[in-house]
Amino acid sequence: GPSGSGKSTLLSILGLLDPPDGGQVLLNGDDVTQANEDARARLRRTHLGFLFQDAGLIDRKPILDNTALPLIYRGVPRRERENRAQAALEAVGLADRMHHAPGELSGGERQRAGLARAIVCDPDILICDEPTAALDAATAQDVARRIGEMKERGASVILATHDRDLMPLADRIYEMRHGRITETEAER
Repeated sequence: GPSGSGKSTLLSILGLLDPPDGGQVLLNGDDVTQANEDARARLRRTHLGFLFQDAGLIDRKPILDNTALPLIYRGVPRRERENRAQAALEAVGLADRMHHAPGELSGGERQRAGLARAIVCDPDILICDEPTAALDAATAQDVARRIGEMKERGASVILATHDRDLMPLADRIYEMRHGRITETEAER
């Protein structure tokens, strides 16, 4: 849907960042609609990875530390965190930039670092909000390929985008207008 149609709000609800005004939110068949913030945070840490248009990296931390951040919240020991963060950065082609600060990276590299952070915990569900919006065509294609790899490994991917090139990643396509789903393309 167009800007302002409610895509990001829907992703915030599905990602357990915000509670819904009505209806239910189910995660693995369990109703989590009324879960308190602590429970929602625990579920996010356990099941979800996020990639937003702005990678949201911490400027004063090197990319390796940014990538390892979700593992800290999960209580993963330091050595394992570093190994898994390095592997995630290698997977997105940033192993040679792991000790650089976000400000030293191009926009495409920052987005790939955000993707590494999103996948470092091997989430059940990867939530992506306009992940290729500010990228050049080649970098957008690379990010799309890496999101596709997560899907092939069994993760569910929920993606909000204006980028028609990402449509082949979808099993189902929903269109939103004015906060409502207006069209659904059948399962592919």
